Amino acid sequence: MKLLERCAMQDRWPFRKSETLEQRLIKEATRLRDEARLLPPGIARESALRKARQAETAAHLTDWLRSPGLKAPE
Repeated sequence: MKLLERCAMQDRWPFRKSETLEQRLIKEATRLRDEARLLPPGIARESALRKARQAETAAHLTDWLRSPGLKAPE
């Protein structure tokens, strides 16, 4: 490990997250959808909706990856 990388890692602030990644992603998707409802049709609205869909997809992917039915490649 390089000296600079090691120093940067040591400076990280240790804290515990109160919500899981999935919960934070769903909360962000909800916030983005609410924001999009207030925007007029256009690029900004579509961007907010696209980000909301991406956050929801990411939340579902992490659930899928942790599912017991997923098998490792042989």
